[in-house]
Amino acid sequence: MNSTTPTPPGTAAGPKFRRRAEARPDEVLDAALALFVAKGYTHTTVDQIARRAGISKGAVYLYFPSKKALLEGLVRRAISPVAVFAQGVVGAEQGDPRPLIARFLRLVAKALSDPHTLSVPKLVIREAIAAPEIAKLYHDEVLANAIPALQRLIAAGVAGGYIRPIDPEMAVRCVIGPLVAHVMLSEVFGVTPADGLAIERLVETHLAILLAGLDPETETPK
Repeated sequence: MNSTTPTPPGTAAGPKFRRRAEARPDEVLDAALALFVAKGYTHTTVDQIARRAGISKGAVYLYFPSKKALLEGLVRRAISPVAVFAQGVVGAEQGDPRPLIARFLRLVAKALSDPHTLSVPKLVIREAIAAPEIAKLYHDEVLANAIPALQRLIAAGVAGGYIRPIDPEMAVRCVIGPLVAHVMLSEVFGVTPADGLAIERLVETHLAILLAGLDPETETPK
């Protein structure tokens, strides 16, 4: 005689349910990002996000209390590896900083190679005028951490003689500026390399020029 035995707690059904619950916030963020990109931040509602994620509006609010909180979650998820690196260089301003700068730019390139991550700065560029809170959030979560860390690295490199005497504040703009311009050329003006965004190729070209320009000045033999 066949019988059906209830699945005891802690067996396969339990972990599967927990995995589903743990994945929910990311599923909600994925739904929000898809709609923000397709419809724009201001024209997307939490109801639409809930339907896209296949859950109730109330369930969305369990994880994210507002649409702004969803945007914050997207930004933090997208820049988490870069933010961790920026925090890690605090107090590490010793020795030649150029390898750290190269690692930072390659980390950014790797992150932006993920379409989900790339969609966040593209969203900021497209929506900043209509929704200035997006630009402020990106500033507070990303730029306010990365820029001071890079500026300290460059200033320490100049003081230690590893980098030629330059203005650290302006140098940071030269470090990150090409990446911003590259995304804007593609997103706003439609100027894209034949092989796609090619962000890693851009970064390697940028590093070849940047690191040569940062080299300490040497006296020409007379």
